[in-house]
Amino acid sequence: MRLTIAATTLALLSTTAFANDLNSLTSAELLVQAQEEGQVTVYAFTSRIGRVEEAFEAAYPGIDMITFDMSSTAQIARIRSESQAGVAGADVFYLSDSPVVLNDLVANELVAAYVPPRMDGLVREEFQSPLLAQRLSTKVLMYNEEAHPDGAPISNLWDLTRPEWAGKVIMVDPLQRGDYLDLMTEIVLQSDAMATAYEAAFGSPIALEDGVENAGQQFIINLFANDLVLVGSTDDVNAAIGALGQDNPPIGFTSYSDRRDNEDEGWALQVANDVAPSNGIVFPALLALNPNTVNPAAARLAIDFMMGDDSGTGGPAFAPFYVAGDWATRTDITPHPDAIPLDDFTGWQIDPAATAGIRADVADFILALQ
Repeated sequence: MRLTIAATTLALLSTTAFANDLNSLTSAELLVQAQEEGQVTVYAFTSRIGRVEEAFEAAYPGIDMITFDMSSTAQIARIRSESQAGVAGADVFYLSDSPVVLNDLVANELVAAYVPPRMDGLVREEFQSPLLAQRLSTKVLMYNEEAHPDGAPISNLWDLTRPEWAGKVIMVDPLQRGDYLDLMTEIVLQSDAMATAYEAAFGSPIALEDGVENAGQQFIINLFANDLVLVGSTDDVNAAIGALGQDNPPIGFTSYSDRRDNEDEGWALQVANDVAPSNGIVFPALLALNPNTVNPAAARLAIDFMMGDDSGTGGPAFAPFYVAGDWATRTDITPHPDAIPLDDFTGWQIDPAATAGIRADVADFILALQ
């Protein structure tokens, strides 16, 4: 028994030492072993991972990047199940829904941190730990700018609860996609701001219904009561809001960065940045290693690659994310010229720990409304 324990301990120490050695290597040094491994598998919450795959394989011939596009909610469930089954799964995870990722996956050591050495001094500490954030993304209120060329058709989130918007507000079901549940949770966390916005919209202080604890909950109640339309995917939201040729299109919550597809898809999506008290949430897109990766060098090389090259735009590696609506966490990447500066953006930047603290309660609250 003592020999078995000693052998296991030695193996763990050796694995840790090996990982630490890899963590200190440059991309050029990682490449030698990564080429021997020959492949790297990535789970990603965005379809843009396909373009990353093409750029990675062009930069590193001989290393096959295998990518799977799945929502963070599906990805988190898969990481848990694969870990329980002892299946290696992906080498790299690209995730949103930071409240669950940080308070569940990280806490239970189902994912591991890796920060490429060259990012030292280029990414603020808050975006390096406990996991590396590659960029900031959004779930915010968007409208059809063809139908509303003078700006958003509302000026206050509470306008969405008025009769004229009945059945014309659309979003992905927050009980199916974690980012949208995070949005609803933030509205509850920002109840003081929601109460102030209510008074600005209606001219009197908010009166809460019996059993309702705060203005954020009351907003969610009123929004659902106004025939909120729930759909299964962000693409459904984008098409409904953004399709050209509509006289009276709906409004709803989606990703600011989806404006990048306006020309290709025939959309006219635009962000409602002047809406009080906020247009939605800003959250980190996180990169993590599988602690049990079978391609440890290639996994680290992939994360290094996804942080972009040394140019002012991040080069081909970062090109899929160099769009208005995504903000690089690297301080040396020039903001996209068409983007609203982050300092001028009205979205609330979420606190993952605070969100995690009440997220389950908000989910139960919404479930009761449905």
